[in-house]
Order: sequence, then C-alpha cells, then structure tokens
Amino acid sequence: MNFQRGRHREEPEINLIPMIDVLLVILIFLMITTTYSKFAGLEINLPTADTQASQEQPGEINVVVTAAGEVLVNKSPVGARDVEAIGTALKRAAGSGPREPVVIINADAKATHQSVIDVMQASQQAGLTHISFATQQKQ
Repeated sequence: MNFQRGRHREEPEINLIPMIDVLLVILIFLMITTTYSKFAGLEINLPTADTQASQEQPGEINVVVTAAGEVLVNKSPVGARDVEAIGTALKRAAGSGPREPVVIINADAKATHQSVIDVMQASQQAGLTHISFATQQKQ
C-alpha cells in the first residue's frame, strides 16, 4: 500500500541568503572587536657622508671602538670593557667645562653592536647626552 502515489517528493535545499546574512554579521562583529596593533620600528640606513672631514674641537670627546672591542677615549685606552670603566673615562675626559661636550663614536665596521651600546650607555651614565657617530666619506 502506497498512499503517497500522487505526491511529488520535494528535494531538500539549503537556503543561502540567511546563511550569508549570518556570516556578514559575524564578519562585521569580528572587524569591530579586533584590535589592530601598530608595530613601531626604526628604519636604519648605514651612515655615509659627502662632507669634508671636520677638525677636532675642544667640546668633543672622541671614542674609538675597535673590531676587537677595545675602547679608546681621546686616543687613550680604557683598561676594562665594562660600562662603569668607560663611564669613568668619559667623565674624566669631559672635565668641568661650561658646555656639555659631544661624544663622537668612531666604531669599526666589524665591532660588535654590544660594544657600541656599552659606550652609549656609559655616556648616558656620565651625564653626556649629546652623542654623534662618525661617518665614512663616500669614495
């Protein structure tokens, strides 16, 4: 006995319009609640200069960092490589002048980054805030 002889069987279908509406609402909700963080970075260009070599002025302290990591303050070697020893040598070289001298860092190309940072930290601890880096002239 087949009582459903005259009826056509309906095929099941998925209605896409409500599903698209729900997905758009979810997408809008995610876009609004998401926090976007901006990463700050430094753009670093290696120094080169077309200027003429400047002569040493009385308000300058020349610090040389060699490839081996040795530090020389105004052409006199600093015994230790730690920040405190470099800071003491910088204070001695600065003296008690009326103006704050400029610390000029001459770092070898093969010197470690940490040794240059140590010199910068030592100058900050010595109270010398004006720091400059020597550049190599373009050839």
